[in-house]
Amino acid sequence: MKELVAHIAEALVDNPDQVEVVENESGDMINIELKVAQEDLGKVIGKQGRTARAMRSILSASAARDNKKSRLDILE
Repeated sequence: MKELVAHIAEALVDNPDQVEVVENESGDMINIELKVAQEDLGKVIGKQGRTARAMRSILSASAARDNKKSRLDILE
């Protein structure tokens, strides 16, 4: 799932080399932290959070296949 988030984020931002994704898994929960350049933060979040919500939906569907839950945190 780390690769999925990285691929989506790199396609959205102007500085794909500054995209950092950290995946932590504990039990049935997968926590993913996404860090992008400050000027690209708005592109990843989107208008009214729509892009971030879409990324979370994709992650949720992907995690559900493995009977797990997911959480995406977008860091500054």
